[in-house]
Amino acid sequence: MKRKIVILGSTGSIGENALRVVRALPDELSVVGLAACSNVQRLVEQAVAFGVKTIALTEETRAAEAEALARPQGISVLAGSRALEEISVLPEADTVLCSVVGLAGLPPVLAAIDAGKDVALATKEVLVSAGSLVMARREKKGVRILPIDSEHSAIFQALQSSEWQVACVRPAAADPSTFAENQIDRLILTASGGPFAAYSDVDFDTVTPEAALRHPNWRMGPKVTIDSATMMNKGLEIMEAAALFGVPAAKIDVLVHPQSVVHSLVRYVDGNQIAQLSGADMRFPIQYALTWPERRRVEMPQLDLAEVGALTFTRPDESRFRCLLLARAAMRAGGTAPAALNAADEVAVAAFLQNRIRFLDIPRIIEEVLSRQDVKPCATFECVYESDTWARREAKRLVQSK
Repeated sequence: MKRKIVILGSTGSIGENALRVVRALPDELSVVGLAACSNVQRLVEQAVAFGVKTIALTEETRAAEAEALARPQGISVLAGSRALEEISVLPEADTVLCSVVGLAGLPPVLAAIDAGKDVALATKEVLVSAGSLVMARREKKGVRILPIDSEHSAIFQALQSSEWQVACVRPAAADPSTFAENQIDRLILTASGGPFAAYSDVDFDTVTPEAALRHPNWRMGPKVTIDSATMMNKGLEIMEAAALFGVPAAKIDVLVHPQSVVHSLVRYVDGNQIAQLSGADMRFPIQYALTWPERRRVEMPQLDLAEVGALTFTRPDESRFRCLLLARAAMRAGGTAPAALNAADEVAVAAFLQNRIRFLDIPRIIEEVLSRQDVKPCATFECVYESDTWARREAKRLVQSK
């Protein structure tokens, strides 16, 4: 039976790669819904190419343009602030792939979970800001959250010998057990280090957006690429891994691995380590999420370790990349602190990309926002949104003062 998929963020890097995976597996996968923010032309082109009859556009001002292009093709258009939620509950869909940027991914993910859909998740901010709440909702509804980040996919695959205990897919009726506590010694996330980690003489005061966007290995959206340059992406991924796999942040480490071949590792209590290796191509984790628990043979670049040669690993220099320290501080503070950190980071990164602040202002703004926050228990989704709104307002004020 084909898996029927809705792709949120279909015109971005993850979305485009997901469509390449679908095209390679026509007997296994089909697309029933596509959603984007404002790239109307590409969204309609994708819908026509894949026979999709429902699309969603979050930028309502482009709705008329979308209707004009889509209606002659027999495609219906959902538009506005709730469009992502509406397309996420299409009755014919069984899996929602979420790759939209930031906390905007939380409402459609919750809608999909409540509608009984599995979620293939690339939007790490969903679990960063509301991980415990989302995972509790997932377990109650008996659906799976399948990771798409290459690092979390690697850990997920390294844990498959004990898949019953993996928190993100465990059936609601299953005994949660103490697998993570008794069997896992460390989760080890690898980081490419972005464009700067390998160079100790980089003057961060003069780094431009253009330089920070030149990632050596991966082709990603601008926000994720800047997070890689500051290494905030690893801080966010630690939070995401803690939620997905039920492992405390204190047991999650980061290693800089410039070759991007080993995507992450699990070290068990007996000293054995299991790693997942593949080329730096997002189709690998996307395909695994969409075909899990099966694997399918497709034509993709195969990893040749003899050609790669040496694999190197070093510990990150947190004195240079303060965003990692700030992320760990937010995790220790708990409650609404991670949501505030995430919101401040989104505002600061956007301002840097607009040349309104300097590269080093990104961690400065985040740290200032965290220092001013009145951390509250993360008891409801309303608390998450309140913290997010407050932190965005504070971060924007700080940007203006720069």
